[in-house]
Amino acid sequence: MVAAMHRIFSLCNQKGGVGKTTTAINLAVCVAQVGKKVLLIDLDPQGNTTSGLGYDKNSAEQTIYDVLIDRIRVSQIIVRTSIENLDLIKANGELSGAEVELVGMSNREFLLRNCCADVVEKYEFVFIDCPPGLGVLTVNALVMSDGILIPLQCEYYALEGLGQLLETYRLVKKNLNPGLELSGVILTMADFRTNLTLQVIDDVRNHFQDIVFRTIIARSIKISEAPSFGKPVVLYDPSCKGSLLYREAANEFLQRCSSPSVRSGTAGDSGRGSEFKTG
Repeated sequence: MVAAMHRIFSLCNQKGGVGKTTTAINLAVCVAQVGKKVLLIDLDPQGNTTSGLGYDKNSAEQTIYDVLIDRIRVSQIIVRTSIENLDLIKANGELSGAEVELVGMSNREFLLRNCCADVVEKYEFVFIDCPPGLGVLTVNALVMSDGILIPLQCEYYALEGLGQLLETYRLVKKNLNPGLELSGVILTMADFRTNLTLQVIDDVRNHFQDIVFRTIIARSIKISEAPSFGKPVVLYDPSCKGSLLYREAANEFLQRCSSPSVRSGTAGDSGRGSEFKTG
């Protein structure tokens, strides 16, 4: 279950190209559009969340990097987007240096949480787009978060290494953030014409059980096109299949936030990526 008190969510997957950023952007926009005050934090040095909302990541004067390294106030870099109720903290390639620069810093795992502590209280939901990989930036996001949302591509190789992500989750929960929960798995890039997609869906549902979202995001040309126009698909083509699916996923997310009847899933706590059989 996504518990009602849980409002800061990291979108996490150590593999790139699984729909993580697309899911982060579109969930944030859809939740904002129903009247919730939302902050979206781009914590990926690729800056695709920043550019996906129409901002030039290369010309960004101040980003999350400046907060983490130069300790400027996070309130100075928050951008009010053109989407009502949605604010953004930008990122760009500069952030890639933070992994090295933070290595020798004491309590580095708590830096993001401490920097954002006062600001997040102003928002009903905070979404963090984590970088691919499980380095210090991702750990910072998990320490700050109440829950993890895992976008998972419906392909064989997307399952590889999932055990490492789950192990990182367990270690962070045990040692750094006892309140962290595995809040949901969102299946993306599904091609229902293939047996592999159906098998992956079946394997993931068997393993993670109720924490897997009912809504599955199918492959869509419009979803692929939208970032090049600097828009989330739900604004780029509101009536296309991809938009409707992301709106459905956002509605399900909000339902899970408010419904005590949705059982909290713990299947992922003991799982390993190697347990998935897709061959």
